[in-house]
Amino acid sequence: MASRPRIRLTEDERPTPRKRIEPKPVGATILDAIGDPLVFRPFFKDHNTWATWFAILAAIFALPMTAEQLAAYQQVTGRKEPPTDIAKEVWLVIGRRGGKSRILALIAVWLACFFDYTEYLAPGERGTVQVIASDRKQAKTILRYVKALLSHVPMLKRMIDGDTAEGVSLTNNVTIEVATASFRSVRGFTLVAALLDELAFWQTEDSANPDTEVLNAIRPGMATIPNAMLLCASSPYARKGALYSAFKAHYGKEADPILVFQADTKTVNPVVDQKVIDDAYEADPASASAEYGAQFRNDIESFISREAVDAVVSTGTFERAPITGVKYSGFADPSGGSADSFTLAIAHEFEGVGVLDCIRERKPPFSPEDVVSEYSTLLKSYGINKIIGDRYAGIFPVELFRKHGITYEQAAKPKSDLYREALPLINSRKCDLLDDAKLVAQLLGLERRTARSGKDSIDHAPTGKDDVANAVAGVLTNLSTRKYKYDASLAWVGNSSSDEWRRSRLHQYVNSAGRYFR
Repeated sequence: MASRPRIRLTEDERPTPRKRIEPKPVGATILDAIGDPLVFRPFFKDHNTWATWFAILAAIFALPMTAEQLAAYQQVTGRKEPPTDIAKEVWLVIGRRGGKSRILALIAVWLACFFDYTEYLAPGERGTVQVIASDRKQAKTILRYVKALLSHVPMLKRMIDGDTAEGVSLTNNVTIEVATASFRSVRGFTLVAALLDELAFWQTEDSANPDTEVLNAIRPGMATIPNAMLLCASSPYARKGALYSAFKAHYGKEADPILVFQADTKTVNPVVDQKVIDDAYEADPASASAEYGAQFRNDIESFISREAVDAVVSTGTFERAPITGVKYSGFADPSGGSADSFTLAIAHEFEGVGVLDCIRERKPPFSPEDVVSEYSTLLKSYGINKIIGDRYAGIFPVELFRKHGITYEQAAKPKSDLYREALPLINSRKCDLLDDAKLVAQLLGLERRTARSGKDSIDHAPTGKDDVANAVAGVLTNLSTRKYKYDASLAWVGNSSSDEWRRSRLHQYVNSAGRYFR
């Protein structure tokens, strides 16, 4: 564990570094820098309103605490004794408008500018402070704070070696830059620190668990920096994901090297208007308890398990072409072309199993007329002249499909009911899905919510999507209500309860037709 950092001195004042020796505790602390009018004092004008945050910073950097700071630390950690070593991993469960973005920026600048990582970097190698959020727009909120801290402090401004839209390069071979919540984009860096913002709300198209996968990708990048720090901050959401797992495992645990803080909005930012908070609680108590009270929601749970979905996915099968003599069904989830995707799913039934054959998605912007024309051609290739579609799309898809000889019938049930009926098909392995990462991610991202009335609804997370999942659920549930007759040569001989046999039989049948896509 590295010792406390020291404020960088001039070349004449700096002692000659010794290889692989951690820096000695010389000079000021981060709290000293906050109190210094020549450093960070202008950014924290009313210290009383930041008192809880100063206690949190004292804990993170293992600084001596006043009696008031110790009391605040105990309140937000559930612990009695303060840490004795600088934290390497910190989790901040903080209410909305609590000031966490500014604090993350402050820590990023402190770690980038006031530590000397030279002896841990190879020639030509740069240390990186990575700010990661669900998208670059959100990550740049922290980056703007970072740039303000650097550019308005003369001693730090002189360290700026390059300034781009994606980050800031410093003269000490450290770069502060933004990245998106993708395990691919965060690999390959030597990380001085990683700051993960609002990770409870991360959603990506290729992963149902982006928070866990990003954490797994960034930790190796921190392995060669002894005092590298991981900071994860977010308002809480459902009782799932990396944030909740860390909270459950480490909150309130004495002497645990992983620090977890939980604080409602008013505790960390007393200037927030109480009426705003009261109005939120009156409108939706469960949501406000998470947003402003920093409590994990107990009215939301995952809808489908990963094990259940993995069990019905045919690995390596991305599409199945039409086969003569098979009766196919289609379901569409239309869109006007400006916000949501326009999706289509095609499937058929084989020996009591709903087999997914084809998925199509067109992302906005697009012309609905062009998409309907394209989808109609595809539907006809499967011998389909009538489909069912999401009923909330209105009348426009009915007219557009009719022009191409396809009858569009609006679904009688809302998508919550479709998901509810698709669940037993997945859990009992009565379906065979394509190997589509987006479909899997959207299915696993579905949530069951209990409304104040007591009625459950199933939908995607606030920042998620479910257009592909909706089309697939629609076509599978439609198949489950219909019975088709097949050629006697396809009849089963053996134990019908064997899922493995049924899967093998299906593959053998489709392969024999020479239409099995891989």
